Amino acid sequence: MSGPFTILGGGVCGLAVAAELSSRGAQVTLIDPKGAPGDHACSWWAGGMLAPDCEGVSAEPEIVRQGRKAARWWESQGGIVHHEGTLVVALNRDQSDLATFARRAPTATSLSKTQIAECEPLLAERYSKALFLADEGHLDPRATLTALHARLEQRGVGFGGNIKGQVIDCRGLAARDTLTDLRGVKGEMLVVRCPDATLSRPVRLLHPRFPLYIVPRGDSVFMLGATQIETGERGRATLRSVMELMNAAYALHPAFGEAELLEIGVDARPAFPDNQPRIRRIGDVIYVNGLFRHGFLLAPAVAQMTSDLLLKGKIPEVWYEDHRER
Repeated sequence: MSGPFTILGGGVCGLAVAAELSSRGAQVTLIDPKGAPGDHACSWWAGGMLAPDCEGVSAEPEIVRQGRKAARWWESQGGIVHHEGTLVVALNRDQSDLATFARRAPTATSLSKTQIAECEPLLAERYSKALFLADEGHLDPRATLTALHARLEQRGVGFGGNIKGQVIDCRGLAARDTLTDLRGVKGEMLVVRCPDATLSRPVRLLHPRFPLYIVPRGDSVFMLGATQIETGERGRATLRSVMELMNAAYALHPAFGEAELLEIGVDARPAFPDNQPRIRRIGDVIYVNGLFRHGFLLAPAVAQMTSDLLLKGKIPEVWYEDHRER
């Protein structure tokens, strides 16, 4: 089957499926009532970390395995991936959490104070131990989504119009009108400018109540994230959450106390009960959903699986469900 295909939803999932299908020569139309990528999409507020081994500390092994394909896929689609690894630190009182993290992330390398200074000089005076995951990377979600949308236009993917052929539903939380087991997990994040801080890679601060990650965006801009709250509420950041993110950033390094607050973002991630994605066939529609906090990490894998299913008839080894009446 080479199409036509109509994809509903223009977030990271819909764009990735459109990219994979169109790269194989399929005729694709993508329909999103909000138009081009922007702050209406959950993926607009993502951290953009391609960090399967860090995520594997709490996620299922299949997420790690599939997530390791992500960086190469994004680069094949013209994305700019920074291969600088991930640094993980903890305050003195939370060193047991760092040891636990090391046991659960076998690819992590322990760094001494001198090695931390070589990796991230800003943090050398505050931390005597750290973990480094060299094979991880990150990208800028907004630049990546915008560039991919433009690339698809150049490739001949249609945007808007009427539904034609096989429908692939990638609407995220909006698909709860059919996917009754889909839930929202709220995430709040901050964007700050801090000229006094220099980081080359994502840094994760382990904390028993509000773990933090900070992702450099260039030009002294950093993304701070992200809360994880069991609610589908999409439009309200709370004072408590914002304060906790700020306090965690200040705890990582006092330089962030002088940062300029540029943005407060909030949205809800679509997730199934086990926090793993699904490619689900219901009637004549294929639903691709439930990327949870792993949007940029898992969108390539589910896009490839969906394309193999539709173009080759290959049933995915994982995450596939056929709910058609038998």
